[in-house]
Amino acid sequence: MNEQEFVHRPVLLDECIDALAIRPDGIYLDGTLGRAGHSREIARRLTTGRLICVDRDQAALDAAADKLGEQMERVTLVHSNFDRLDEILDTLGIGGVNGMLFDLGVSSPQLDDPARGFSYMQDAPLDMRMDRTDTLTARTVVNEWPQEELRRILYQYGEERYAPAIAAAIVRARDQKTIETTLELVDVIRCAMPPAALREKQHPAKRTFQAVRIAVNDELAAVDRMVGAAVPRLVSGGRLAVISFHSLEDRIVKNALAAFAKGCTCPPDFPVCVCGKKPSVRLVHKKPIVSGARELEENPRARSAKLRVAEKL
Repeated sequence: MNEQEFVHRPVLLDECIDALAIRPDGIYLDGTLGRAGHSREIARRLTTGRLICVDRDQAALDAAADKLGEQMERVTLVHSNFDRLDEILDTLGIGGVNGMLFDLGVSSPQLDDPARGFSYMQDAPLDMRMDRTDTLTARTVVNEWPQEELRRILYQYGEERYAPAIAAAIVRARDQKTIETTLELVDVIRCAMPPAALREKQHPAKRTFQAVRIAVNDELAAVDRMVGAAVPRLVSGGRLAVISFHSLEDRIVKNALAAFAKGCTCPPDFPVCVCGKKPSVRLVHKKPIVSGARELEENPRARSAKLRVAEKL
């Protein structure tokens, strides 16, 4: 294992590979290529099979050949968002796939590149776009969205209990001067929070930055659309594996897979099923898979990771 591989080990890697039950001749899709750690291990297990690697960040695709090396001959790269699964597979002429993996965390290169504007620790223009061809930026959200909408996303997406105060402070600040950079936004957030909140272990801007990032990239709706599109495109026995990093995403994945596993949509008080809908997946594990002690020691970021797996019936 070279130094780069040691430094970056994908979250729940062994668990994901086990979950996908990879067939050497199968067709697989990694909907969140990122640093290609999961993709590399999937591709290594293929002989005549194919791996479709999707990412909305062109930078991840540009770096893929170096990361995947000789595995590239079995790989197809696609610049798109994972919620456009049907369009991606239709364009490639693929009807069904044997497995799909989605790692919903923000990739480390995006966080580490100050110019991308994801980090509250480094000064940069307010951007936060995962796909830099998108038009909506964090600057637009922060400076143009109504106060009530800011309050809603901070509370709903960031689970920020000081959402009303922070939203009001943002509006007051932008009325004086456009908020242009990440650290300008951090200062506004700090000034809006009570002293006790500023003494907490967690950075005071963490929840607000998460909320704005989710809004800019339409992340939660994209996850819902992705699960809804993925299950019908799996062949019988195909596996869907999804890693989430916060409760909002995990709830969407959990509820969507539970609905596919139940099938019937009739009200609970109906004596018999009249909708005729049958279960289309089985849940491989009743509870999500989480990282073990060794992985947590090597990668504290894995602490919040939850892996859910379903198999197409």
